[in-house]
Amino acid sequence: MMKQVADEEMIRNAVGDDAEMEQMMQPPYTEASTGHPLWPLVRAAIRDVYDPEIPVNIYELGLIYKVDINPENNNVFVEMTLTSPGCPVAGEMPGMIENAVKTVNDVGDVVVDIVWDPPWDPSKMAETAKLQLNMF
Repeated sequence: MMKQVADEEMIRNAVGDDAEMEQMMQPPYTEASTGHPLWPLVRAAIRDVYDPEIPVNIYELGLIYKVDINPENNNVFVEMTLTSPGCPVAGEMPGMIENAVKTVNDVGDVVVDIVWDPPWDPSKMAETAKLQLNMF
């Protein structure tokens, strides 16, 4: 289990600028429907899901590769991966994401797919996740 050395509040206090903090929280390889009005709420819901072995949310860990929100019916498609194929919550994680996203008002159907290509590695993590885990 990885140990957290800083939390979001500590990083936010150190950065001091909300726009800069928001940028640091974005994983470098995640594709998303950022122009859709539900995107901020969907992202917030996903950020509430944590890998039980790593004290950082799965969004900032870079486990979410794609979030597509259909503009016609607000259906949400999420493509994600796990830190390893042997992850003990592999069977539960899609349901955790689906349930979190379904809490957002006006979201239609939610489909979550796990993919293994490209494989996850620490380069996919947001800067905040790296700071929280002392990986700089």
